[in-house]
Amino acid sequence: MPAPAATYERVVYKNPSKYHYMKVCLEFQDCGVGLNAAQFKQLLISAVKDLFGEVDAALPLDILTYEEKTLSAILRICSSGLVKLWSSLTLLGSYKGKKCAFRVSQVSPFLLALSGNSRELVLD
Repeated sequence: MPAPAATYERVVYKNPSKYHYMKVCLEFQDCGVGLNAAQFKQLLISAVKDLFGEVDAALPLDILTYEEKTLSAILRICSSGLVKLWSSLTLLGSYKGKKCAFRVSQVSPFLLALSGNSRELVLD
């Protein structure tokens, strides 16, 4: 009697990570515009609120690091809200009547991946 054929099950996890991390920079057309961390976060939330409404603006969003001089930050967003945040930042065009744009430089489900950029790697 032959042995029963082995059965295999393929399991694919499309996105097992709970959060995604984004490295973003806010650029203004005019120089001299400054925001503190609270104003920066309020701008992020209002961008999502303007595009998707009050409910989606309540997505958990954290600013892990913020640098006032360069207006750059590392954000943590739940994976389900990544596309909504990214599209809101892309479509944001002004802050208090001044033209601005968000530049998303890196996105990863792993925070450690944002520590380096292979495009700027200099080998000695």
